[in-house]
Formats: sequence, structure tokens, C-alpha cells
Amino acid sequence: MARDEDRTMRTLMIDVCDLETTKARMLDALQDRGSDAVLSFPSEELLFTVLTARRWPLLRALTGAGPVGVRELARRLGRDVKGTHTDTQALAKAGVIEKTADGKLHFPYEAVRIELGWRVAA
Repeated sequence: MARDEDRTMRTLMIDVCDLETTKARMLDALQDRGSDAVLSFPSEELLFTVLTARRWPLLRALTGAGPVGVRELARRLGRDVKGTHTDTQALAKAGVIEKTADGKLHFPYEAVRIELGWRVAA
């Protein structure tokens, strides 16, 4: 996919960053500086606690799908409803997905980018 296409799609960037960077991003968003939608975690450990290997397929299935019920999501993924419900509750609690007024699950993005990295301490 071309970079220009990425910019026209509603994309969520997931990363790990410090509190100061998160505050600066929030300020930019409040001042409408056109910043991307970003979901930041304070550590890699927390990111991988929330976004487990079993939860990634849920996000993939919800990406660009519009609001979807838990039962329908479970059917699409070939998973049991209870496990799907438990995982979507955790994602909603962490702010990764939204719940509509009628209880459906919504992930309002067409693409996801993940940015992880580290450097040698100076």
C-alpha cells in the first residue's frame, strides 16, 4: 500500500512512549494540529498484556467493519462467545475499542500501525 493511501485512511498508531510525549500529543490534539490517532502504552510489557496474541485477530476483524456484536465477532473468528466477550471487554476497558450505545463493538479505523523501538542509553 502506498504512503499516500495510508494518509487518507483513518489509521491508529500504537506505540510505547513516556508521559511527556503523551502529554505533548494530547496538547496537539486539543489544539487540532492534525495529529494522528495514537494509542500509547507506558511500557512494552503493558502493551503486550493488553494486546495479547489472542486479541490481535479481534482487532483485525473489527478494522473497517463498523459496529459488530460479540456473537457475530465470535462467529466470524470461529471462537467461543465467552472468550470473545472476555477479550473484547479487556480491549474496551483499555480504550482500544469502543462500545456503541446498543452494546456493539466498534474499532473506528481502517488501518493500524505499530511503532516499537529502543536505543542504547546515553
